[in-house]
Amino acid sequence: MTGMSGGGKSTALKMLEDAGYYCVDNLPVPLIEKFMELIMTPGTEITKVALGLDVRADQPFEDVHRILQKLKDDGYTFEILFMDASDNVLIKRYKETRRMHPLSPEGRVAEGVEKEREILEGIKKNADYIIDTSNLLTRELKEELDRIFVRNEDYNSLMVTILSFGFKNGIPADADLVFDVRFLPNPFYFDELKHKTGNDKEVQDYVMSFLEASDFMDKLVDMLNFLIPNYIKEGKYQLVIAIGCTGGRHRSVTLANELYGRMKNHGSYGLKLYHRDIR
Repeated sequence: MTGMSGGGKSTALKMLEDAGYYCVDNLPVPLIEKFMELIMTPGTEITKVALGLDVRADQPFEDVHRILQKLKDDGYTFEILFMDASDNVLIKRYKETRRMHPLSPEGRVAEGVEKEREILEGIKKNADYIIDTSNLLTRELKEELDRIFVRNEDYNSLMVTILSFGFKNGIPADADLVFDVRFLPNPFYFDELKHKTGNDKEVQDYVMSFLEASDFMDKLVDMLNFLIPNYIKEGKYQLVIAIGCTGGRHRSVTLANELYGRMKNHGSYGLKLYHRDIR
């Protein structure tokens, strides 16, 4: 397991340890090969191992590529999990914890993040699994790790987030696709609906009663059915679909819920639903 500092490696290792893995973190790169030999010794009781590797200023990470390739050539079997997050999220996490970035102890966190991305670019391309924790709750990360490494279910390389929002609060910075549903009549102007949200049946029934709403949803689902397989083929692992109305409480929430309902049983990608401005 490797990835960006602040991407959730330590948390993920603790979760794997709870799941029965023998976990070793921050092992010096030159000791990787010797460690593999020890755990593969006949008669050992260790059957599941997770090894955490970090970028450090005092050791060349380039040696990792050479050692991992040699291990493969020698017949060792292993998988690479890469923990990632967006640059903005990483910087925010560092500021919240008031920690210094290991590659920029006296400089800006952003500089350290940039350096680390360059160093890890190669191993990320060769990773078997990439988990982006930018929008993952702790329980969602645990569920993803359990699904892959405990229940051995198929890995969904793409995580799709359906996000409702209000334009008056700004377009989400991490949105990949943005759809404006302000062309639909607004329930806000009806007293009996004004203080409800798109999670309430009365608002849902009102919004979806218009032919334009169902037509829009049909066209949107059709387009996503075309786009998503191509995103997966191109190696994209995070897709945020943002649906916006004026305040982010009625129309956008209703259509985000409707879209989630139509996509949730697909199975070839992970799916999350989040209402940013519903309160």
